[in-house]
This record gives sequence, structure tokens and C-alpha cells, in this order.
Amino acid sequence: MNIYKHEFKMKIRSVIVWSLAIGLLIFIYLSIFSSIAVDAKLLSEMMASFPEEFLIAFGMTDIDMSTILGFFGLIFLFIQICLAIQAANYGFSLVSVEETDLTADFLLAKPVGRTKIMTSKLLAAITSLTITNLVVWISSFVFLRMYSDGGQFETKPVLVLMLSIAVFQLFFLTVGMLISLLVKRVRSVTPYSMALVFGLYVLNAFGGMIGEDKLEILSPFKHFEPNYILKHAAYDLPLAWISVAAIVISIVGSYVLYSRRNIRSAV
Repeated sequence: MNIYKHEFKMKIRSVIVWSLAIGLLIFIYLSIFSSIAVDAKLLSEMMASFPEEFLIAFGMTDIDMSTILGFFGLIFLFIQICLAIQAANYGFSLVSVEETDLTADFLLAKPVGRTKIMTSKLLAAITSLTITNLVVWISSFVFLRMYSDGGQFETKPVLVLMLSIAVFQLFFLTVGMLISLLVKRVRSVTPYSMALVFGLYVLNAFGGMIGEDKLEILSPFKHFEPNYILKHAAYDLPLAWISVAAIVISIVGSYVLYSRRNIRSAV
């Protein structure tokens, strides 16, 4: 029984839907850049009249809307939310789907250790997310060049931003996986994944609004803030390492919990 192939096969339809949806989202947003750039000065003046807390909450501070990279930094926040929801969905369903369907005992009855089962499932989820990651890479560079109106933009900041996606996805995948093993039973994945993603997004926005750094540092939306990365062509490393540490802790914790977990039987 090839668990990896089975798990990946189960996710392929979801991967296609998510990849096409995010690629289409990038296309739609960047296609309107030309019309926005014409009135960039007017738009900047309008944004200056907004409350500072509002601008911080939506990542709209210190943005040059007249450049395509400035505009891309703004829209990439919405791309991150989509990527986070997809990764969290896979994380929460990684182990819980068999328990919900009462098929976990059938899987565990096979001559395969729990560590191998967990590893195969995790690798299948990572492969699925990598495909979406590649679609974001291709869509971003193709549409940035297509809608830059012949203007040049630095590729290094975009490359650095694209490279952050893998860690960003892994954060939500592994944290979702860990939480699913900490709770008694996950009846529905969607409420958990939406709560995790939007909870951390609101935490980042709320922390920025009230100037409380301790709240912000808990959120990967702060660790990999698009505007900061595009502006500096680098990561805020102390914050980025928090995400890496959370991933490592979540993976180790998940393996330990899964090896000790009591599996509900179908009978």
C-alpha cells in the first residue's frame, strides 16, 4: 500500500482548484495596475486621509502605488491568506480525516509503522503545496512582466518574497497538524483552518494597530510581511526564525502525539 501516492491522489483535485484560483487572483489584481498607476498620486492622497490604524491593519503603510512592486506588495497579502487556508486545511485533515471517517484502524492494521504513515502523509501534503507554490511563482513573474507597462522592476525582492512562501505554507501545515492531534476530534476541518488563519491575521493587524509588538511576533503574517520584504529584499530574520522554530516544534510534537494517540475504532 503506497500511502504517499494515495494521499497525493486524494489531494490533486484540491491542488488544481487552489492553484488555478490563486493564479487567477494574481492575474485579476495585476491587470488593474495600469488604471491605478495613472491616478497613483490621487490614490496616495486619499490613503493619507485614512486612519493610521486602518492602514496598518491592511498592510497599506509606506506603499508606493505608482510602482508595480508597491502594488504587488499590497495584493500579496491576500495571496498569503489563500496560501495559509490551503496549508491549514491540509494540516488539520492530515490525520483527522481517517478518524472522522472511522478508517484509521484499517490503515493502522497494515504492516506499516505510525512513523512511516505520518511521514508519507506529510510528504504528500508538502508535494501538494509545492505545486501551488510553483503556480504562484510562475503567475507572479509572468503577470508582473505583462502588466508592468514596459517598466523595469527588480527581480531580487520578488525572488526573496517567493522563497518565503515555502516556510509560510509549512507553518500553517504543521501547526494545523499539531492542533488536530491536540484536540480530541476534528469533525470539520474548515472551522479550524479559518480560525487559525484569520486569528493570526487579526493578531498581526491588532498588534500593529495598538503598537503591541508582542502580539505581532506570534503571527507569520508579520514574519513574512510582503511590503518589508519587497522594500529591503531581505527577511526580518529574528521574526522569520520564529516561524522556523514553530515548524520544527510542530513536526516533532506531531510525531510524538501520533505515536501515542488512541485511535477510535469503527466497531
